[in-house]
Amino acid sequence: MSIRYTQRLADEGIESSVGSVGDSYDNAMAETINGLYKTEVIRIQGPWRNIEAVEFATLEWVDWFNNRRLLEPIGWVPPAEYERVFYLGQNALAKAA
Repeated sequence: MSIRYTQRLADEGIESSVGSVGDSYDNAMAETINGLYKTEVIRIQGPWRNIEAVEFATLEWVDWFNNRRLLEPIGWVPPAEYERVFYLGQNALAKAA
């Protein structure tokens, strides 16, 4: 299976993000987010009338997840706000240097 996967990526000109054996942290993160999405949107809000309803619910969830969800580890602020403040600080440091 992994040979077919690697070949398919190569055929499409896509770089594989998988490193050495046992090194697929990005995949674990993606699977975690997929599971969260399926639980919070697909299973709880379904059954779905059509694909457009699923797509709209997905857009709403992604917007909430990035822009309004409050995270304790970063000071109870949304991820997008935390990232914006972080980069503002980085730019200020670069200008000061």
